[in-house]
Amino acid sequence: MTKNTSVALIIPCLNEEVTIAKVIREFRSVIRSVDIYVIDNGSVDKTASIAAKEGANVLLQPLRGKGNAIRLAFSEVQASVYLMVDGDHTYDAKSALDMINKLNREQLDMVVGVRKHEKREAYRAGHKLGNQIFNKLFEIIFGNQFSDIFSGYRVFSHAFVKSFPAQSSGFDIETELSVHCINLKLRTGEIETNYIERPIGSFSKLNTFLDGLLILASMIRLLRQNKPMLFYGFFSFVATIVGIVLSLPVLLTYLETGLVPRFPSLIVAASSLIVACLILMTGVILQTMLSFQAENRHLSYLAAKSQQQNRQIK
Repeated sequence: MTKNTSVALIIPCLNEEVTIAKVIREFRSVIRSVDIYVIDNGSVDKTASIAAKEGANVLLQPLRGKGNAIRLAFSEVQASVYLMVDGDHTYDAKSALDMINKLNREQLDMVVGVRKHEKREAYRAGHKLGNQIFNKLFEIIFGNQFSDIFSGYRVFSHAFVKSFPAQSSGFDIETELSVHCINLKLRTGEIETNYIERPIGSFSKLNTFLDGLLILASMIRLLRQNKPMLFYGFFSFVATIVGIVLSLPVLLTYLETGLVPRFPSLIVAASSLIVACLILMTGVILQTMLSFQAENRHLSYLAAKSQQQNRQIK
């Protein structure tokens, strides 16, 4: 790291009194000049007070959800480089400097710590399978740029953080972070890091099935928002097929007899084709609007990058 590089460590927390002190101490020992911000997400234990005693800046976010905590941190904290990590002591602090140096050396906007676990207890079977499925689904929809889209261990540039819209409220925030990079065609990198099992007394906030459904819903939402032609084009295609299948028997009968005895089928077929056209037009309009939105996001990114460069010159 250069002398002008200021690093902010962002730790979103919910009831992590067992682990938060150890997380703060380990990262401070690795990055001595780091500014630590603990985002307390409505904890009912001593997480906030313990973090304050360890010298961390505590920001209170009563709205539950990791996405809400990250949104608050990104809006309030100022730094050259942002390091995000969970407060459950499952990520290896020793990888932090490598991630930051990679970000600066290669002039990237995000570096993801790809989780590698040696012990089975570190990664529950349901979470591992779900992670593999969603990573593959993300690759199919958005492209093969990341190998661990749910990693909570990441490093960001100032320009990335200040141009990130942060619309997600829960654990789907990591997916949105990845999609933001793809939309703006930002340069990213990955570094493997050890993933450690939770200490005794610390419990995961993830529900394998419920959060899996929420993440799936979020991925569909991101598909609709970021690839409207693909999303609405699929439903337009389905409606078109239904209309054609229903209209073919009517058309064949008319060609043979000159009569149209199946008016209900004809009405449904015509309605289906009309709906298909309307859905397709919706996709075209939203795709056009998306191009303007992407331009505005890119301008926000460039403005944030220029602001950071001016600070470094001063």
